[in-house]
Amino acid sequence: MSRATVATIHLGALRRNLARVRELARGAKVMAVVKADGYGHGLERVARTLVDADAFGVAALGDGLRLRAAGITNRIVVLSGPDEAADLAEFRRLQLEAVIHHESQLAWLEADRDRRRLRVWLKIDSGMHRLGFAPAHAADAFARLRAVDNVDVDTLMTHLAASDEFDNPVTLQQVECFNAATTALTGARSLANSAAVLGWPQTRGTDPGHADPSWVRVGGLLYGLSVIAGKSGADLGFEPAMTLSTRLISIKQLSRGDAVGYAGTWRCPEDMPIGVAAIGYGDGYPRNVGADTPVSVSGQRAPIVGRVSMDLITVDLRGMPHARVGDRVVLWGGELPIEHIAAHAGTISYDLACGMTKRVLFVEDGG
Repeated sequence: MSRATVATIHLGALRRNLARVRELARGAKVMAVVKADGYGHGLERVARTLVDADAFGVAALGDGLRLRAAGITNRIVVLSGPDEAADLAEFRRLQLEAVIHHESQLAWLEADRDRRRLRVWLKIDSGMHRLGFAPAHAADAFARLRAVDNVDVDTLMTHLAASDEFDNPVTLQQVECFNAATTALTGARSLANSAAVLGWPQTRGTDPGHADPSWVRVGGLLYGLSVIAGKSGADLGFEPAMTLSTRLISIKQLSRGDAVGYAGTWRCPEDMPIGVAAIGYGDGYPRNVGADTPVSVSGQRAPIVGRVSMDLITVDLRGMPHARVGDRVVLWGGELPIEHIAAHAGTISYDLACGMTKRVLFVEDGG
């Protein structure tokens, strides 16, 4: 019998989340960001499900290769662009689009003699201070790209650093910086990420002085993952696309004072039943969650006790006299938002969703 740990991917939730993004985007094109193996949900699975997206955003050339090998014909944008000059031939062969953010990439394009056309996006650093040309150099970079006759400059983009904080003035400062740097440049615009789609309507469209179409680049919301502190995806009107579950494989009757798990960090306060569930940090469940982190046993919440180990967790089953070996245990999804577990682990929902290991069985729910 296979291990009981299962990640169920809800394909209908993915589709409905994309439809919800389109409602919020108000006519902008939607790039579905599928990097990190579709935020842990499966790159090819997510792309086939979200085939109605206007484009897919990936982190690396290899992800574009995987999508083309899977038969995906949508536009694919590699968000960090080429890593070396030799990548350009593969970009053209696979008809991938490259984000150009650095002088070295400009030089590779200028020196390249391949006649096949390449569509590029120009990234401007409006305040994130990771990738992108300084605003003062944006016009020069744009002109150099336009001068390369086998390159088409499609979209001007930037990355927002604090869009998940709706009262933070940094976002508006970045919008103003981007607009000032690109006011004389042509092309579509792309500013909004998931959080900006929710909280910054002025980032969904373009500079009013331009008639070019706009793009939103959405990752977490497509998977029903919250991008706002203190809120779950469901709180924001999105459906969780992953349910992580396992089974009880043992129930033990312990006595008051008995230590549970490694180092005996938790002791039974009374005579009580302890359930053992088949999941641990070897599956990607966070080791650093504390006692009282909830799981759901047959629809009823129960707290973890003791330390999470590589293969197992232990659960307080007091008040659950009908619990039996084989009962389903949900770690997150549905009635148990992943954001709540992330808070117990001191991290974010993205980290948990992306962290599943190869021994977790992935299954699809088409509804």
